[in-house]
Amino acid sequence: MKISYNWLKQFLKIDWEAEKTGELLTDLGLEVEGIETVESIKGSLAGVVVGKVITCIQHPNADRLKITTVDIGTGELLQIVCGAPNVAVGQTVPVATIGTMLYDDKGEGFVIKKGKIRGEESHGMICAEDELGIGTDHDGIMVLEDSLVAGTSVANVFKVESDQVFEIGLTPNRADAMSHFGTARDLRAGLLQQQISLELISPSVSNFRVDDRTLKIDVDVEDAEKAPRYVGLTISNITIKESPSWIQNRLKAIGIKPINNVVDVTNYVLHELGQPLHAFDTAAVKGNKVIVKTLPKGTKFTTLDGVERELHEEDLMICNGNEEPMCMAGVFGGLHSGVSENTTSIFLESAYFNPVSIRKTAKRHALNTDASFRFERGIDPNITKYALKHAANLIVEIAGGKVSSEIVDMYPVKREDFQVFLSYEKMDRLIGAKIPSETVKNILASLDIKFNSVTEAGLGLSIPSYRVDVTREADVIEEILRVYGYNNVAFSHKLNTSISFSEFEGVKIENVVANQLTSLGFNETMANSLTKADYASMSETLKEEHNVVILNSLSNDLGVMRQSLLFSGLESVIYNINRKSNALKFFEFGKSYHHFESGYEEQKHLTLFVTGNRTSAHWNMAQKPSDFFYLKGVAQLLLQRLGIQNIKIAPVKSDVFSEGISLNSGKVKLAELGLVKRAVLKEFGIKQEVLFADFSWENVLKLSGKSQIKVSELPKFPSVKRDFALLLNKEITFSELYNLAFQAEKSLLKEVDLFDVYEGENLEEGKKSYALSFLLQDETKTLTDVQIDKTMQKLQATFEKNVGATLR
Repeated sequence: MKISYNWLKQFLKIDWEAEKTGELLTDLGLEVEGIETVESIKGSLAGVVVGKVITCIQHPNADRLKITTVDIGTGELLQIVCGAPNVAVGQTVPVATIGTMLYDDKGEGFVIKKGKIRGEESHGMICAEDELGIGTDHDGIMVLEDSLVAGTSVANVFKVESDQVFEIGLTPNRADAMSHFGTARDLRAGLLQQQISLELISPSVSNFRVDDRTLKIDVDVEDAEKAPRYVGLTISNITIKESPSWIQNRLKAIGIKPINNVVDVTNYVLHELGQPLHAFDTAAVKGNKVIVKTLPKGTKFTTLDGVERELHEEDLMICNGNEEPMCMAGVFGGLHSGVSENTTSIFLESAYFNPVSIRKTAKRHALNTDASFRFERGIDPNITKYALKHAANLIVEIAGGKVSSEIVDMYPVKREDFQVFLSYEKMDRLIGAKIPSETVKNILASLDIKFNSVTEAGLGLSIPSYRVDVTREADVIEEILRVYGYNNVAFSHKLNTSISFSEFEGVKIENVVANQLTSLGFNETMANSLTKADYASMSETLKEEHNVVILNSLSNDLGVMRQSLLFSGLESVIYNINRKSNALKFFEFGKSYHHFESGYEEQKHLTLFVTGNRTSAHWNMAQKPSDFFYLKGVAQLLLQRLGIQNIKIAPVKSDVFSEGISLNSGKVKLAELGLVKRAVLKEFGIKQEVLFADFSWENVLKLSGKSQIKVSELPKFPSVKRDFALLLNKEITFSELYNLAFQAEKSLLKEVDLFDVYEGENLEEGKKSYALSFLLQDETKTLTDVQIDKTMQKLQATFEKNVGATLR
């Protein structure tokens, strides 16, 4: 937020340096992030003086140039070569003297130097409007009033202002300080603590009057919950033109571009008092009626920026008598209802809108305006009428016209001040120091907080309505402390404490795993738990109705809490790939969030992402791409590191894996891992293979370090391993083959494993190759070749019959 020091001085006659004032504002909680010097005309016209043209003759060497002599009040005449067609003897003109810095329309400066033009000396420049930055005219030199004395600074003639602007990092709770008056009010309280008492000067509206009642516009507020107060009046016979320089200078200083006198007044009052206003051309107020209401979902409305928007059924709108929308209440005006150069009468609106309603509308339509910024945080509902009168006075003053209606004030339920009791004992305990009760009373009085009761135990207080952030005893204590000064609270230089070291078991195990993974070249990521609602539709195992929806989300991309860590991880993958980092190994500890019928549920996960080569390029090491078996090895290694034994591998059928397995301990599923489907990767623009592992961290924690060491007799008889390379249809999964194998041979078959998958060249269309290994063992005797061959033939026949597999 920008605050002009010159503007601030309209309310407090303070003579401090800007830096000193900035320090006090920061101490008061209005952190000054920077102070910038701003000039109403760049360079402040330093070196430009009033001159009188004494002589003017034709240049001997140029048809379009004149040689003039000019009196600038120094006692010596200056010879200046001028190319303006309108230069003449007797004129009073602005003269840029030697050494003066002037600026073009792009802000680039150039210095006026002594020189020769077509052989004749020139000792300055007679200036046009655009050369001084006063206007845009370049048809000739600028001619000033004859009454001006030669040598007078042109900066004084045009009342050039130099201002210092504070850039304040305003916290969202300080809605009361979102204006120059609000900042001055806070500054006055701080000055009182330093025994400096200054009057807070507020704009007077005592001269406000209704001139006639010839233009009445009725107001109907249909939704008083969204518009608790709505005030308006009409002003007729106005003339739309440029604002006077004093208003333009104020607005320019804080980065607001002047538009016309009426719009500039609404902006001026907004930044002066913190009350947003809106002026409607009465020609657009059909039926001479304003209706404050919501409209059906999908209603089209073109805003001031020319964008056609579809309204939500909860968007509060300002409509005319035909129920046509004219303005998005408190957010943005309409294209066809605002003030134009042809406007002769206006309906001026000043209102208090529900902060929650305004915030929702602004976020839905991705709009952020000065008005919505203030309405969202909560303005003072008791200032609306006062601000309207002040704005009406200014418009009548600079645009002419007359107030042509009584003020319409729709305020059915008056907002009362907050009532709070302040306990001295609690205040001393929270602050950690005792502040004298008289000092406390003086601070509260300086903050416009009234006393309902005064006792030895504490104070009964009424908090003004503009302090929307002060509703509790703790809030009042915070106000006292910030004005008293945090730096004024004494504290001991000695700290006594008992330090004990403790570490939660879960955190300890996470650190063990993190160290293991980083030693393998993995990097830890931390993704946002907020994500897109659409991601739930990318997996059949996720349901959109299970999304935990965020109320008032910042954007659609952050509308729900994630049900899976997969998609946020893939966002990290493509982010790095797009920055030429293709070999990636990530891990993340995080939670997924679900809204089941039984209630809300959080689940802790450890996820791994692997893509690209296993190692970075090196001259003595051949590049090897990461594959399924690399990830499987890492996952098994982690579980073994945590003391989890007897890990069983089972196939898993998942709509996010093209091939996948689960790692189990008994009936407890510890992890699922596999190759992410190309269809999922395509949604993120990822063209290379990505391997993903998802550990159920709660299950891992339950089993980690708890497995007991069991001693059993080593098998007396050897096991035998045989392999098959099968050619299959692409839709056949490892899960099907796994189950078929154990159905065919239950006694001798101990393990089935998938150790290679191939899809690509030299295979028929729609086919893939699986390499399976089978572990056979008889615990009572040594297997013979006949038994082994018979078992393998049985397995081959089962695969051929059930899934049409053939040996390669």
